[in-house]
Amino acid sequence: MNRVHLTIKEISERLKKTDVPLEWIAQLETDPRQGVQKLLAQWKRRKKHEQQLKKQWESMSHFERFYRAQGLKPIAGVDEVGRGPLAGPVVAAAVILPDDCYIPGLNDSKKLQLSEREKLYNQIDRTAVAWATASVSVKRIDEVNIYQATLEAMTQAVNQLNQVPQVLLNDAVVLPDIEVVQEKVIGGDQRSISIAAASIMAKVTRDRFMEKLGEVYPQYGFERHMGYATAEHLQALRKYGPTEVHRQSFAPVRNAMVQGS
Repeated sequence: MNRVHLTIKEISERLKKTDVPLEWIAQLETDPRQGVQKLLAQWKRRKKHEQQLKKQWESMSHFERFYRAQGLKPIAGVDEVGRGPLAGPVVAAAVILPDDCYIPGLNDSKKLQLSEREKLYNQIDRTAVAWATASVSVKRIDEVNIYQATLEAMTQAVNQLNQVPQVLLNDAVVLPDIEVVQEKVIGGDQRSISIAAASIMAKVTRDRFMEKLGEVYPQYGFERHMGYATAEHLQALRKYGPTEVHRQSFAPVRNAMVQGS
């Protein structure tokens, strides 16, 4: 492949391919055209980013490799979203990924932009062996407290999987009503690909629900803050009072109820 006979446009197209020969890259290093050098610098940055994502994936696959080496699978990652908000349900997800999959950029949902979460949600949906979500209502949260409601949501998500996992990788908890091997992983959505996948599925599912609540209660702006205690949300609480989707057991909501009585 002689670079002398290639235009900058042709070089650009060939650099987009996955199997670019390193010998050809070495030839491009000596090409005097500024446009070629700019394309080469972009290609190098892209390759470096791809290598970083691959390294991150390998690091976050530690727990999965450990249990698969013992012959224990399927392995489900379990996580929740929505423990802190003043309104809306808590949502949990359980995800079983294939042994040999690779989803670049998979990470803790809180570290991702909306567009990244949506893209990864679709990739996980297509790739996962099985996945399920479950939500626990505001009423139930007020009845049993947010921690117990979280355990219930996570347990329901696992039980709704169409495969029975032999191992659960849970973000920071143990589910007392499920009798399989469980690993309580602190900061699990940043340390396990399975938990990170569950984090994304739960986050996108809950955000979509809160966006619908934003249409029902437009004065609260749920579609912007997802029920968290932002200045906008607290101001709306003081002005309009709590709704039926607010958690009355949470102090800011209780305070708003007292002020409005």
